Amino acid sequence: MHATTQQRAADHRPYFFLSYAHTPGYGGGTDPDMWVERLFQDLCGHVMAMTDLPAGAPAGFMDREIRSGEGWSERLGEVLATCRVFVPLFSPRYFASEMCGKEWYAFAQRAIHYRARHNQPAEAIVPALWVPVPPSQLPGPAERLQFNHRDFGDRYVSDGLYGLIKLRLFAEEYERAVYELAKRIVNVADTMRIGTGRPVDYRLAPSAFGSPSNGVTGPRPMQVTIAAATRHDLPEGRSVDYYGDNPQDWNPYHPASARPLAYVAEDLVRSLNYQATIASFDEESGPPEGKQPPSRPEILLVDRWALQDEDRRRRLAAFDAENRPWVTMVVPWNREDPQSRAAEAELTAKLEQTMPTKMRQGRAYCRAAARGVPSMEAFGQVLPQVVEAAAQQYLRHAAVYPPATGGGHTERTRLTGPMAQTHFIPETHHPATDAEDTDDGQS
Repeated sequence: MHATTQQRAADHRPYFFLSYAHTPGYGGGTDPDMWVERLFQDLCGHVMAMTDLPAGAPAGFMDREIRSGEGWSERLGEVLATCRVFVPLFSPRYFASEMCGKEWYAFAQRAIHYRARHNQPAEAIVPALWVPVPPSQLPGPAERLQFNHRDFGDRYVSDGLYGLIKLRLFAEEYERAVYELAKRIVNVADTMRIGTGRPVDYRLAPSAFGSPSNGVTGPRPMQVTIAAATRHDLPEGRSVDYYGDNPQDWNPYHPASARPLAYVAEDLVRSLNYQATIASFDEESGPPEGKQPPSRPEILLVDRWALQDEDRRRRLAAFDAENRPWVTMVVPWNREDPQSRAAEAELTAKLEQTMPTKMRQGRAYCRAAARGVPSMEAFGQVLPQVVEAAAQQYLRHAAVYPPATGGGHTERTRLTGPMAQTHFIPETHHPATDAEDTDDGQS
């Protein structure tokens, strides 16, 4: 829906956040990012001309605007939670930057939560080419953007804004590209209107590009398995409002969320540069893997009400007995659901009896996720942590093979398979909780 003139005038949030990779200084004493600042000023001029923003209202934001002495992390988190459009400047250096990945991740969460609440897409990322990047080098979140850069001109596609701004020969192409980019920013800002979010702690936020040092841009595999009832097999008296024809239709945070949780989880997993596969526990649970190494890390979303089915409860107990530490359990539990509140003691006790290993496995945040996640907001906060915990446990338990070598030199053992050569950012250690973990898949 387009914003009215009155709405635009009253909404003084920045139209765009310019996300860019800082270029290291080199000889000569010139500021290597002066051209990015010129682009920013040109975009702001166009946005002011195309809108009715009053004097003093911010057209855009770039990190150079943070004043000396101002809380850097807090200020970035605040602007990323309120700006209308996110404009990443694509370049090889951009996708190698952990800081840029954190900015992308923080903004992307707003679109994911908007889609969860309304079950409608809201894409408010408008990329710009600073330096052309081959498609094969784009991480998953960037590769999935539906954006036609050729709308801004062929020379823009071949040389990027940096090439156009540096060479006077291309001054006309530069002006056209910046003008078209500003038009796109204003159009997206006035049509998407995804609303503000809660600021993400920038220091603790993960990168949307994965680890900056692994050299792997393609998304890593992650399975999301749903162990939930359907509207056809609910226990007596349980409301059908939270269920559909398949376990994947389970929506425990209804009515605050209109989107089934499996697909919200898929969006969250993809925002961390993983390729998510959604499966039903009823279809996936089969013969135990035994001592076979895992094929991928996994998040298991469990509906406590599903344990009222005795056959499913028995299969979950068998799954728990296999002790697969690369599978992290999350138990969504809507605190606003009166039926769940009334049955909480009974169903919690049944889950503890059925899956004692998963209830006690992992770090404090994994155990908290298994005890119950009370809201969609809390689910979005805890999922990145349990995703990385599952990925780390996968790397610990996946098959390793010594490489073929000639002569006496032996290389370090390496992983093979779908996550080969993948390195994950280590977890932050918390001495108060680490003492509770053990080496048996608990760390």
